[in-house]
Amino acid sequence: MNTFSTTFCRVIDMKDWSSINELCDIVRETSFAIHCYLRSGHLEKVYENALAHRLRLRGLSVEQQFPLNVFDEDGTALGVYYADLFVEGCLIIELKAARGVDNEHIAQLLGYLRSSKVETGLLINFGSSRLYVKKFLMTDVDNL
Repeated sequence: MNTFSTTFCRVIDMKDWSSINELCDIVRETSFAIHCYLRSGHLEKVYENALAHRLRLRGLSVEQQFPLNVFDEDGTALGVYYADLFVEGCLIIELKAARGVDNEHIAQLLGYLRSSKVETGLLINFGSSRLYVKKFLMTDVDNL
């Protein structure tokens, strides 16, 4: 196991922002390397598999198509979202292979953060000639 894994959060209420930032940096660097190698033009699933594979090679815990339950205020289950990647038990990654990032892509990730109570998410778009990576926090959701 990589030494990085022991420093990252494995519980959702993790508050060590330096570790979260370091984890986000690793994901950004890895995404950039994938984008340089594969470039744009592939299906989203290809980028999902590539990022999951390369993060696992770095010793990180990665779950693909991670189910996030959505509940009504009375606790009734309403449905399930599937986050593309859930890394180290504390980072949701939503991937796109689109020409550009739309407000609906941002809303999707913010919905995942709201439903899961996970603090941090990354929206990554491999679909254009320039890689797009943006970090969102639960505070972004709370301010809507």
